[in-house]
Amino acid sequence: MEGRNTPAKVCAVLGTVLVWSPILLTFATSVIGSLSSGRFLFDYLMPAELFPAALIGAFLLLWAAFRAHAYLRQTAVGLGAAVLFLFGGQAIAVAGGLASGATPPEGWIWALVIASLVIYTLAVVELGVVGVRLAMKLLRSKR
Repeated sequence: MEGRNTPAKVCAVLGTVLVWSPILLTFATSVIGSLSSGRFLFDYLMPAELFPAALIGAFLLLWAAFRAHAYLRQTAVGLGAAVLFLFGGQAIAVAGGLASGATPPEGWIWALVIASLVIYTLAVVELGVVGVRLAMKLLRSKR
């Protein structure tokens, strides 16, 4: 019976690593860049730029959660929120002229796009936390 759960364990651990990678790489490059330049640098768009890694990780977590019958709703909600707010923010930026540069980065449209990016990043963090909890549950289980 131990071998039946091994694919779910591997997917949970790998998915967790992939989901956390955009967040951790953002902070790592910020620290390295800030120390080397002598001033604070932070690329707040990096989690969105690394969305493919988070998406692959989220699908691995979703599969592991489905297989383990645990944290399925939390994983699905996190994945849905991440996709919705990333693409929704991009759609707002395109429709509002921010993406083309026709509209300056200010005002309520800019705030809406930034808020969407923040919510996307929080959804990725939520997926990472769920991934850690799922991986711990699977790795502790005897089944």
